[in-house]
Amino acid sequence: MSAGVLKRSVSIARHRTSISLEEPFWEALREIAQERGLSVQALIGEIDAGRAEQNLSSAIRVYVLDAVRSAGRSAPDRAPDA
Repeated sequence: MSAGVLKRSVSIARHRTSISLEEPFWEALREIAQERGLSVQALIGEIDAGRAEQNLSSAIRVYVLDAVRSAGRSAPDRAPDA
């Protein structure tokens, strides 16, 4: 999986902005949005609304990390690999 940074344009509250994220973060963001029944743009809008003064790209990365950690805590325990 490539970790190159991809820049995408989105509209947030009727304002067009560009967001630069590594591809794995874009993929995780798409998965989270789909699980929540939202578009990626709508999810980014929610993240933007709650980010205070944090950079938007950083806020998205933290959001994705929190979601992955939360999913890991709620996953059933697995037997360790042999």
